[in-house]
Amino acid sequence: MNFKLVFRCLSYRNYRLFFFGQVISLIGTWMQSIAVGWLVYRLTNSALLLGVAGFASQIPTFVFSPFAGVIADRHNKHRLLVITQSLAMLQAVVLTILVLTNHIVIWQIIALGSLLGIVNCFDIPIRQSFIIEMIEKKEDLGNAIALNSSMFNIAKLLGPAFAGIIIAIAGEGVCFLLNAVSYIAVIVSLLAMKITYVEKNIPDKRMLSEIKDGLKYVMGFAPIKYIIFLLAMTSLVGVPYQVLMPVFARDVFHGDSRTLGFLVAMSGVGALTGAIYLAGRKKVIGLENLIMLNTASFGLAIIAVSFCRNLWLAMFFILAAGFSMMVQMASSNTILQTVVDDDKRGRVMSFYTMAFMGTMPFGSLFAGTLATKIGAPATLLIGGVCCVIGALLFSGKLPVLREKIRLVYLKKGIIPAIPTSI
Repeated sequence: MNFKLVFRCLSYRNYRLFFFGQVISLIGTWMQSIAVGWLVYRLTNSALLLGVAGFASQIPTFVFSPFAGVIADRHNKHRLLVITQSLAMLQAVVLTILVLTNHIVIWQIIALGSLLGIVNCFDIPIRQSFIIEMIEKKEDLGNAIALNSSMFNIAKLLGPAFAGIIIAIAGEGVCFLLNAVSYIAVIVSLLAMKITYVEKNIPDKRMLSEIKDGLKYVMGFAPIKYIIFLLAMTSLVGVPYQVLMPVFARDVFHGDSRTLGFLVAMSGVGALTGAIYLAGRKKVIGLENLIMLNTASFGLAIIAVSFCRNLWLAMFFILAAGFSMMVQMASSNTILQTVVDDDKRGRVMSFYTMAFMGTMPFGSLFAGTLATKIGAPATLLIGGVCCVIGALLFSGKLPVLREKIRLVYLKKGIIPAIPTSI
């Protein structure tokens, strides 16, 4: 593999600052995520409340993301990111104080999770649509998105492993403290960037009207519509397997917080491998095939996990699930950002965020509720089967999607026009 090709976007100063600042911050974010799940389960012994906590932290994304997309299209994304990252740091500080002073109760965890969810529902689509402003060559967009995914999964690999060890030694509160400190890195990196901001002519429209225009654009273009639908389905029934990992760690594999950390870290190893694989690709052609194939393989992997009673075998299939989920998500992101009109980028990425992150709370709540009735393994089995069915339905749309995507690539000069002879 040509590693110079894989890491080519790090040659851009702004993107390089963003990349390394985010890696540090996201390690802290994953530490907090694992610690919150373990804290909730330790305090309540309830899979249902695990689902409720996940629902509360993710539901704001479903409700507010379209508004975030309009704001991203109207205003300076760089300044907005400084604000959202600062607010997320404040949430971590409050959580740290409550836990370290032994005043934490379940309703506070849920409330603070909801507040962070509101911040994230603005941060994520703004951050996704900001990527293109940090690179100079549009043909490097796919590499930037793949590296962005790799940064997320480097953190997903390291953060849970650190969290499992720290929880066992010092408790959840130290994880929250380290997360609060980690935000300093990304805020400093954002402030160090040199961004040339072009003032935008803000449309004389109400926000709801712009959201409606964005939704009409998404529903009117088949590649965007079907990719977003498939992402929403996968996030609703497949991705919530992560919410049930504390149940698998303690009740299925009879482990502790370190077992949970290793399980989630293996998902990160798989996802990081998938991101590096995509970063090494030179072209965006054929990504729609990868979306279909990896949705199916993701479903098959979590089906396999549902039958596992051996920890090492389960870790292998969780690695496979992480790889497939990352390739599907990052390939979808790349196609969407490549084919979308620039003036609608923020809104399309908000619907992407709504599909990928906004449906998770419903999936988390459903998974937690169903797991209390039929058990965590059976819940994973149902989710995996649904993902395989979704991939089969998407495969039927591939001929239409390929043609429409090809026409956009020709128009934007991403692929050369083939001369025809008379």
